[in-house]
Amino acid sequence: EVQLVESGGGLVQAGGSLRLSCAASGFTFDGYNIGWFRQAPGKEREGLSCIEKNRRSTWYADSVKGRFTISSDNARNTVYLQMNSLKPEDTAVYYCAADRTYSYCSGVRERYDYWGQGTQVTVSS
Repeated sequence: EVQLVESGGGLVQAGGSLRLSCAASGFTFDGYNIGWFRQAPGKEREGLSCIEKNRRSTWYADSVKGRFTISSDNARNTVYLQMNSLKPEDTAVYYCAADRTYSYCSGVRERYDYWGQGTQVTVSS
């Protein structure tokens, strides 16, 4: 069974850092692009970052560029999102997702086939 499990969310002060993890199982990990998304109440699910199948190319949304870093540990079937300089507007549920259709990744949520359950990130001022 395909499964993605996010962890690492929590409550943090503005300016602080969190590291999210996305642990994958049930599929060929290095055959999939892995993306990170977030969704705040009443808002669309927003693409933040992704790492391509070859684990060499990445993409970042303008809202997080320079603050967030995506990385992969293929031996552990895990992708990470290091989040630094957090702001209150970063407060949301964060999701990871997997896509095998495309040769490159993007923040377009319709491209992704499998999703985790989400982990809450709350940034206080």
